[in-house]
Amino acid sequence: MSLVQHVSALEGVDHDPEVEIDEDFRPIARKISYDVLQAPSQPVPVEEQPPATPAYKVSAVKRLTQVIFTILACWVASGILFGYAALKPVLIEEGLYYDQCTDEELQEGVELCVQQDLRLNLCFTIASITANVSALPVGTILDHYGSQICGLIGSVLLAVGSLFMSFTFLWPKFQGFVAGNFFLAFGGTFIFVPSFQIANAFPKYAGSIVALVTGAFDASAAVFLLYRLVYEASSRTFTPDKFFLGYLAIPVLIILAFLSFMPKRDYYSTLRLETQIEKAEDPTRDVHDSDHEIDSQRELRRVRSKRAQKRQKIIKNINEVLGDEDERQQRAEREEDRQKTSQVWGVLHGLPAHRQMMTPWFILITLMTIIQMVRMNYFIATIRSQYEYMLGSVEDAEQINDFFDVALPVGGILFTPVIGGLLDRLSVPATLSIIVAFTTIIGVLNSIPAMWAGYLTILLFVLLRPLYYSAMSDYATKVFGFATFGRVYGTIICLSGLVNFSQYWLDSLTHGPFNGNPVPINVALVIAGFLVGVALVGFVAVAGWRLKNEDGNEDEREPLLLEVDEEE
Repeated sequence: MSLVQHVSALEGVDHDPEVEIDEDFRPIARKISYDVLQAPSQPVPVEEQPPATPAYKVSAVKRLTQVIFTILACWVASGILFGYAALKPVLIEEGLYYDQCTDEELQEGVELCVQQDLRLNLCFTIASITANVSALPVGTILDHYGSQICGLIGSVLLAVGSLFMSFTFLWPKFQGFVAGNFFLAFGGTFIFVPSFQIANAFPKYAGSIVALVTGAFDASAAVFLLYRLVYEASSRTFTPDKFFLGYLAIPVLIILAFLSFMPKRDYYSTLRLETQIEKAEDPTRDVHDSDHEIDSQRELRRVRSKRAQKRQKIIKNINEVLGDEDERQQRAEREEDRQKTSQVWGVLHGLPAHRQMMTPWFILITLMTIIQMVRMNYFIATIRSQYEYMLGSVEDAEQINDFFDVALPVGGILFTPVIGGLLDRLSVPATLSIIVAFTTIIGVLNSIPAMWAGYLTILLFVLLRPLYYSAMSDYATKVFGFATFGRVYGTIICLSGLVNFSQYWLDSLTHGPFNGNPVPINVALVIAGFLVGVALVGFVAVAGWRLKNEDGNEDEREPLLLEVDEEE
């Protein structure tokens, strides 16, 4: 089972000498999913961590209800702004930013003028940057205060964003569209990132739960599509202000859920349960230093028997939610096979984050992610205008746009469960090679002015997007390790998100010097991605080959692969 498919290794050790673990202890979570990160840059002190609850202390029915609601909340709130391509035609129809058009454009009666298009695309750019960069502060808040606080904060942000969006259309002079996008994206991250904690409600099925949560994130892109369909069916009477006012019901329901049946405390992690059961299986814990104070042998036997019964009850309870010894052993064996298959597992594990970031392992994956994130978000924001130019037809461009609106959420939902198995069975060099091939083919197809090329581009794109983010986070854990995952992965995501501001510059080039032609931008991005991708694959493949052929001596391995400052 892939780390992408389950709530992966959780850091932290139990320091309580008793069998029962102190309720106030909670290990630091290191989540793997795509588009998001949940991990603090520094370990959270034990006394600052929120308390947790063992899953076996809550009924299975209630835990199942919590899982179902979490998935539904992600579906309607976590990443709705990534369906922006479906909302954009509505915004154009409603005349948002139409006042930015020149007199010449107004006289020509253009449907979408240059400055209007740039402003609309900038709004999505800001939202996508917010969604990525905000994962770090959200993760920190999650580790200090737990999922409930994050859910409440996220709901408030979603409500504020909905109000800003609604007021923008109610009062034309109210310039709240950018702020509305920002708050909706920020609130979505607060809903999505903590959602992976719910996988601990059923540790044996954590992989399936994480896959469902991730699929729900992809499905959330369909929210704007559904609205657009209703908007068109209502002859455009169901205006955006009404939709966003109605959307306020979503954050209200989430708040009510977190204040009622949703867990007040996050559930114990798998590692914490395993640590607890190891202690419970130790019969020496039936003997305490204070036993010599008990005078009667009969009383001593009774006390020790009671302790043994308590241990057995704990073992039985944990086995019900975690699986018996055979199941746990099988999981451990699968994890060992997965690590061996990767070819590069542990190459930089144990190094401090700043040294890891000085290696080609970090630099190349960061450059690759920056380029691909810019390409993906640029494509989402401009797909309709791109094909309107390349196909020379508004109707054909609308068909391409409509197909993309449906394919983006559906493709993610269908392909996400497959990704984990794919990453388990392929080495890291092989996975990266597939991604480079995907991105190159998509870039070439995206430059061909033909309907068939447009449809094929979209099909490959909706498969690549979840694969890339999952593979990138999988790469981070295998190469850098969990101890520095938050800092390393977070830095990659933040840098990539910040560079997304370049989308506005790319839009300006397209509408300016290139006269609306997106092909030069597409070609430049595919060439840059191919060159960096080949360098990354080549470096990792050579490193993997050298790792495979070395004799395992750590003294020989370190200078061979780490390539960091020798003085240290």
